Amino acid sequence: MTGLDFDIADADAVAADRDAVVAAVREHAGRMAYALAKLEGGDYGSREFDTDDGEWTLKYEAGDLQYLRFSPRSGRETYVVSTKQPPEPAALAEAMGDYAAFVDAFNDHVRSLDGVLDDVSTDFPDAVSTEDVVAERDRIVGRIRDLCGRMAGELYRYEMDDYGTFAVRVDGTRWELKREESQVSYLRVGGSGGTYLLSQYGPPSAPDVREFAPDFPGFVAAYNDHVAELELDLERIDL
Repeated sequence: MTGLDFDIADADAVAADRDAVVAAVREHAGRMAYALAKLEGGDYGSREFDTDDGEWTLKYEAGDLQYLRFSPRSGRETYVVSTKQPPEPAALAEAMGDYAAFVDAFNDHVRSLDGVLDDVSTDFPDAVSTEDVVAERDRIVGRIRDLCGRMAGELYRYEMDDYGTFAVRVDGTRWELKREESQVSYLRVGGSGGTYLLSQYGPPSAPDVREFAPDFPGFVAAYNDHVAELELDLERIDL
């Protein structure tokens, strides 16, 4: 036996027709996806559209069509357009028989929003300025920064290390001044997950300043006690 001499039907023509239909739907439904993304105000989303024969789901990402799925009233769903494999030709044909109804449902959805904003007033009240609050916050933080700068300079002069930390508890709460040479890196209250009253990234919030600034004199007093203790240590040396 030399082989099987049976003709095999050429599937290329059917596949080409299927691919042409899918490409046309991708372009057409892609415009609908872009319009839907603009309408709903987001780069990512999906919406279902009901027809007499089933439900269509249009999903978009970054304004582009991600997939178009048809779920008939009975039978298996078909991804008419997707990022994976193309649909089976017979399933595609069934779905395309309802495509016009899907487009009508999409258009009805868009038309249903006509005039929805007509009665929305744009006569808004004025927004109160934060200028005074920010100015007072910056004044207090500036004073804290000045004093911490002096502490950092004195600690650097005494310790002569490029990096250093002065930490102490004030009424049970940890305060930590971190310096690089004589410059302040940060002043943090409350440990590693605490609040930065001073940092390299930006000022603290006004509520944080309101909460912790009243205890800052206690931190300064603890620093002064630390320096006084250093002086006592030197006084105990008998030369």
